Amino acid sequence: MKSRTARCAALLLLSASIIAPASLVAEQPVATTGEQTVWPFETSDVPVDPGFVFGHLPNGMRYILRENATPDGTAVVRMRIDSGSLDETDAERGLSHFLEHMAFNGSANIPEGEMVKLLEREGLAFGADTNASTGYEAITYMLNLPRNDADLLDTALMLMRETASELTIAPDAVERERGVVLAERRDRRNYAAKAREDASDFLAPGARFTERRPIGTLETLENATADQLRALYERTYTPANTTLVIIGDFPAALVEERLRHWFASWDGGAAPVDPETGPVDITRRGETHVYLDPALSESVTITALGPWRDRPDTIANRRAGALRMVGYAIVNRRLARLAREADAPFRSARLASRDIFEDARSTTIVVSSEDGQWERGVSAAVHTVNRALIHGFTEAEIAEQLANIRTALENRVEAASTRSNRALAGSALALVSREAIPTEPRFQLGLFEEMARDFTPGSVLAALRADAAPLTAPLIRFQGRTAPEGGRQALRAAFDEAMARPVAAPETQAPANFAYDDFGEPGRVVTDTRDERLGFRYLTFENGARLTLKATDIREDQVRFRVSVDGGRLMNTREDPLATYLIGSLPAGGLGAHSQDELLSVLAGRSVGLRVSNTSDAFAFSGATTRRDLALQMQLIAAGLTDPGYRPEAIERFRRGIDNYFRSILATPAGAYGAKQGAILSDGDPRFTLQSRDDYFALDFARLEAVIADRLENGAIEAALVGDFDEDAAIAAFAATLGALPEREPAFHERGEARERRFTETRGVHVIRHEGEADQALVRLVWPTRDDSDLAETLRLSLTARVLRLALTERLREELGQAYSVQAVSAPSQIYPGYGTFTVSGPVEASEVETVRAAIREVIGDIREGGVDDDLVERARQPLIEAYDNALKSLGGWMGLAARAQSRSDRLDRWFAGPATLSAITPDEIVRTARTWLEPGEAVEFLVLPAEPEDQVTRPPASDLPQHAPARLVESGD
Repeated sequence: MKSRTARCAALLLLSASIIAPASLVAEQPVATTGEQTVWPFETSDVPVDPGFVFGHLPNGMRYILRENATPDGTAVVRMRIDSGSLDETDAERGLSHFLEHMAFNGSANIPEGEMVKLLEREGLAFGADTNASTGYEAITYMLNLPRNDADLLDTALMLMRETASELTIAPDAVERERGVVLAERRDRRNYAAKAREDASDFLAPGARFTERRPIGTLETLENATADQLRALYERTYTPANTTLVIIGDFPAALVEERLRHWFASWDGGAAPVDPETGPVDITRRGETHVYLDPALSESVTITALGPWRDRPDTIANRRAGALRMVGYAIVNRRLARLAREADAPFRSARLASRDIFEDARSTTIVVSSEDGQWERGVSAAVHTVNRALIHGFTEAEIAEQLANIRTALENRVEAASTRSNRALAGSALALVSREAIPTEPRFQLGLFEEMARDFTPGSVLAALRADAAPLTAPLIRFQGRTAPEGGRQALRAAFDEAMARPVAAPETQAPANFAYDDFGEPGRVVTDTRDERLGFRYLTFENGARLTLKATDIREDQVRFRVSVDGGRLMNTREDPLATYLIGSLPAGGLGAHSQDELLSVLAGRSVGLRVSNTSDAFAFSGATTRRDLALQMQLIAAGLTDPGYRPEAIERFRRGIDNYFRSILATPAGAYGAKQGAILSDGDPRFTLQSRDDYFALDFARLEAVIADRLENGAIEAALVGDFDEDAAIAAFAATLGALPEREPAFHERGEARERRFTETRGVHVIRHEGEADQALVRLVWPTRDDSDLAETLRLSLTARVLRLALTERLREELGQAYSVQAVSAPSQIYPGYGTFTVSGPVEASEVETVRAAIREVIGDIREGGVDDDLVERARQPLIEAYDNALKSLGGWMGLAARAQSRSDRLDRWFAGPATLSAITPDEIVRTARTWLEPGEAVEFLVLPAEPEDQVTRPPASDLPQHAPARLVESGD
């Protein structure tokens, strides 16, 4: 159990400032009583990863350091304040998050507004590299350093110290930031957020955590004073309440020395006492609740409550946890299998148990169904769970899960030396937040192998039964658009009937073998050349298939692949705009010899997968595998090309989501915009216009097969492999699969007519109405630009967008407090000649739309009139330069170049020319670019406003919880 008070007292009692983890691995103490500790692993028999350096300062501040070079020459810095919204008083609700905002608004040595600018000059983009987050239990400040020079490290530590103890929290700065905080609160409210709030209120009525949501209350935020913020700051930002994590390509001794330089002089009080989180009444039984919103899809949540259990991280608890994990995984595997079947009873269902802070433990079944099908879904899901709890599992089910676990752990061992900075920082923070001890992958695998024999049907069932709260008169919550027929009584009756159904023991299924291991005589390589600039190897096989190899060990044992087959969205026509839409559903149809569900069993324990996406001019099979499974991955892709299953259950799954999409699309400003903008900007071109519900329902695999079968059989193939592999083995794997197929077309089709795309000639304002919150609106301006054939102009447009975003952020966010997230994006097309867009947008308060429109016009006008200085351009440019410098430190960056390196070789030349071209752009060029493309009268302007009062949808009260972006059915063009 976490004890912040005891932990911090121990910091001052211990004389040694550095804990040597290597010695702890050799001699692990067991838990004792009456002894206070600094780190959880000191009283555990779990050996901490010796690569970390753990220490503390005399003032009580803890730190975790690690030297790591993935990505090479970079580092991450995280500062966790171990207090969040739960630490707030009734009068402070939302002030922890407000205080997080104030960290960027002035300190003793950094004037207001200068922190972000200072970091931008160093190449850190606000949001991507400079950010912070506030939760219930902590505030975390984050910096991602793009270089490993000592001066930048010093800058980062100086800024963290300024944040920790030197914030000025000036009254006028508080007033300026208030609007930004209120804008964030406004923008995060939507139907899904309100539903989550209602769910937590029903689960734990009156619990403190339901009244301490991090975003706060409107009353508190509107009236908060600088004195209130300062009082919270002084109470919670103390050395004993702070942990600093630095992972990256710096010597640990250097980091420690500089850390001490900046933080040793920090004086502060003790850490706050752990706040209350509950209460949660675990004796509640038989309560049923219905929550309705016209945008919500139908789901039923069944929850049983039980006591919280203190489970410190020990080897014994890890063993017990592994048994439980396998049990839950098998139950969820069965539920997923039902969801994939023809005439499935639900869209999805899941069983899980979790802690509710330290107040309770819940076991929950969540069933998502099509509207009106909740009863059938509850019956099937509850019966499946009950069957597992009564009869348990088969040896085959356990073997499948163990194979997957073993492979995942083996993969971690192979990749251990190239774990990323961010992953390691996450492990370090988990030690602080959850007392989860970071361990070496080899230890994790060894522990698993030691207990492998313990995974029996009996032991797994016993572990699941011991952990899951009994499903006796559980809490039941329904949410959806319309109330369930029969109301709460019908919900309770459906559960009771499902529990009363007789259950039979599970049947053992005979294991199958993968059916696709022979594609004929391996193909012969006819050309084999190298590009020494990037270390690419280009091969062409006798059948016309092309392969690009880039061997690199920047991520050990990891291999990225991408196989592009001629086709893509350019095959969509005005007459049939959805011709290729279902390509993404193809894997759900399985293969001719195996359903998708069967493949999960057949390929258990293998790091392979089948995923295909619809790009502009190709169908792309992509993903990641390992050295050991590369040959099997190539077989799987070849099977997907030559024998797709086209099973109808995949179409059923696709159709189950259509109604929900159309019924919720107008429930947010972003969703409403997405539904309408395509038709407006393209003058109704069906290829870029959301089609009707009936059009999507009419899609099936027969139509798709008629369109793509020839492409899968004959279309040009260009593949790329990037990662840690043996070139000869990779060539052999490709030759035996894609290289062994019958002759392919030598090149991708140009499809010139399909590349015609027009930007509407109609300018002016378009008003779109949404059905969401009455105070939400969206302002968006879209200008036509050009394609990306001119690299210099492409980069000028990109840099202009970044300059404009910085200027708009300062005006709209910092000065007016009207928009939390302002965007400016240039999107010149690589596919459609002459086509491109430049977009400026921001979510705003509905009553302030005209203020924001005027401000956008003023900022653009200022730039067009020459209001661009060297510093603004450098702050916009430097993150782009750093992005170039670091792009090839990840497999994803390499794949971006390798994927079409042979058919689009000119892109490689552009890559090499990019940094110099970008560096040469001057402020005058930014001004000229804005004058050329951002003519005020040439924009199409969208105002997404609330529905008229008489058309507004009745909704429950607003929520404080974060929102999720709406799903999209419209495919974007390139």
